Amino acid sequence: MTIKIAQLSCGTEYSGVQKEIEKAAETFGAEMVMPDVNLDDIEESYEKFGLSCVSSSLKLMIARAMSLVEGQNEADAVFICTCFRCAEAAITRNEVRRLIQNNTDLPVVTYSFTEKTKASELFIRMEALTTIVSRKSILAREKQEGLTLGIDSGSTTTKVALMEDNSVIGTGWVKTGNVLECAQDAINEALSQTDYTYNDIEAIGTTGYGRMTIGKQLGAKLIQEEISVNSKGAVYLADAQRGEATVLDIGGMDNKVITVNNGIPDNFTMGGICAGASGRFLDMASGRLGVDITELGDLARQGDHLKSQLNSYCIVFGIQDLVTNLAGGATNADAASAACYSVAEQVYEQQLQEIDVREPLIQVGGTSLIGGLVDAVQDILGGIDIIVPEYSQYIGAIGAAMLVSGLKDTDVDDSKKY
Repeated sequence: MTIKIAQLSCGTEYSGVQKEIEKAAETFGAEMVMPDVNLDDIEESYEKFGLSCVSSSLKLMIARAMSLVEGQNEADAVFICTCFRCAEAAITRNEVRRLIQNNTDLPVVTYSFTEKTKASELFIRMEALTTIVSRKSILAREKQEGLTLGIDSGSTTTKVALMEDNSVIGTGWVKTGNVLECAQDAINEALSQTDYTYNDIEAIGTTGYGRMTIGKQLGAKLIQEEISVNSKGAVYLADAQRGEATVLDIGGMDNKVITVNNGIPDNFTMGGICAGASGRFLDMASGRLGVDITELGDLARQGDHLKSQLNSYCIVFGIQDLVTNLAGGATNADAASAACYSVAEQVYEQQLQEIDVREPLIQVGGTSLIGGLVDAVQDILGGIDIIVPEYSQYIGAIGAAMLVSGLKDTDVDDSKKY
């Protein structure tokens, strides 16, 4: 069965990216559909929506959204996209997203495109939407069974988790270089903590940037994008598989914010304007401050970010701001605190504002171990409840090990999909 993704958009034809959107969807067995609306219904839907727009294309987008909410059109998921240059479209995009999410159970993703957007930039979003639709039963699983291995081949580090009957029994963590060699090193590290050998493993799941290369080489049963995998690992470790939650993963290259309902993602956003909002910036800041990245969080908690503010979105100019502040007499602790707040503020402005944050917020990934960053996020979000679970840095590997548990006794082999 072809998965139908309803497209709610403005300007994709004019900018020339419509074919790229369709190509990205087709790659993962999905079809983009434009909800049908009558001309007479457009103005009525627009009035009912209650947001003033000048653009006729945005009015059409609103009418199409209303048709989904009112059951006049059917779809399996929703892709909402507008041009990143248009402020009116950005506001409308977010309100349309909220309308869909509050009135349907359809998974939805929002995206701001440019005229240079290519299909490859949309792959993870389309893959996540199709995965959420096609594998709801697996995503809803609350327990891991048997002996399974999860591998998260990230941009900065490669993580491995070995699980047995719903418990983590071994982990591995190495810096990413050659993806296959790093995966094998991390696997060996995880196995060394147990009495098992590689041949004892019943099924393997992979995620992250190197998931396809590693998955094919190791014959993985599961090769899956990070959105569904990370959210599953997060709610499992935080004991939040029932009800609602938000998952925040500030990564080495990109960031992910995912809202989850009963273990299944229903909205997510990822990426950012610049690496100044990523873990890479904190790594560079640590080097400039002469401390290991593992020490940055405690150092930041001793400082005051207001005494060393950073004002640049750019990773290069952010470090330049840091150097200028230190030269002006700021302490290392103040600069460390400012670096954490700079990242947290950018993540809020670029992503968290596009998500209706649900408590608890589960902060995961390697950066979740930086206490000063967790504090900054909590402060910016008004003191909401933030959970940093045990093994938070292994979230993708644990999610992969959990999800492949649901496939280990089936004939499904994701390595044949790519």
